[in-house]
Amino acid sequence: METSNVKPLENLEERKLKEIEHSERRRTILQGYERHIDTTLDEQVGGVPSLIRDNEAFEQHFSNVKYYSVATGSEKYYQDWLRQRCTPGKKVLDYCCGNGENGIYSAQFGADVIGIDISPQGIENCRLNAVREGVDKNCRFEVMDAEATQFPDDSFDVIVEYGALHHLDYPKAMTELHRIIKPTGEIICVEALRHNPLIHLYRRMTPDLRTAWEVEHILTVQHLDQSREYFEEVNTKFFHLASLAAVPFRKTSIFKPLRGVLDRIDESILKRPWIGKYAWIMVFTMAKPRKLA
Repeated sequence: METSNVKPLENLEERKLKEIEHSERRRTILQGYERHIDTTLDEQVGGVPSLIRDNEAFEQHFSNVKYYSVATGSEKYYQDWLRQRCTPGKKVLDYCCGNGENGIYSAQFGADVIGIDISPQGIENCRLNAVREGVDKNCRFEVMDAEATQFPDDSFDVIVEYGALHHLDYPKAMTELHRIIKPTGEIICVEALRHNPLIHLYRRMTPDLRTAWEVEHILTVQHLDQSREYFEEVNTKFFHLASLAAVPFRKTSIFKPLRGVLDRIDESILKRPWIGKYAWIMVFTMAKPRKLA
């Protein structure tokens, strides 16, 4: 698969140019799947040395990957959801695909997948990773503006989005998702939450990890109300509050049993929305697009 003809978008507003600059830097440093790099290095496609291109820069710009060591609950939840829906014949969009993890995962079950991202380097990484995983025949990736895609109306059965909505203008993203999903289609989104003051303080103290726009547009539960203006069905599940306490132990023998105990605590307490909003991550699904005026 060719990877040398990936061209950047033109005539973009300043906000998007800064996002591209930030993303290009990260995608140049790391070609692999950043959410798994800390504790499951051996599972990375292509082998670790080929994925981290600058170890010093990786330590500076990916210091938060350690927290994904406790994200197994949310990962399993949305991956199970995808596995049940990304069957042969389904058209799937990996919306803001990063290095391609979710699109490649979905393609493994036979779906016809396309991934889009604003970063040319990210798209190159996606194409290489798709070849390595053997799904490049039914999985393609293109540079595209997620707020103004080039797809016809009602294009997709399934759309998966992970950690991208806070990079975008939310109403524009919702408008576009509403336009390109089929009337019978479903969307799954995985997003960090803004409400926990300690987590948000950490974001403000680590400026190398994200853009200024990103920090100020982390989602709140109020964004779900906006989503309900576009979709009749919006369902949410919260993850990872108590389980964050296991992160310092992630490379010790007690990590897995400790994480298991804390996950069960989270499963109990995060069912209450007034507690759930203080979690790190929410997974929400959207279906039944409304008829808009």
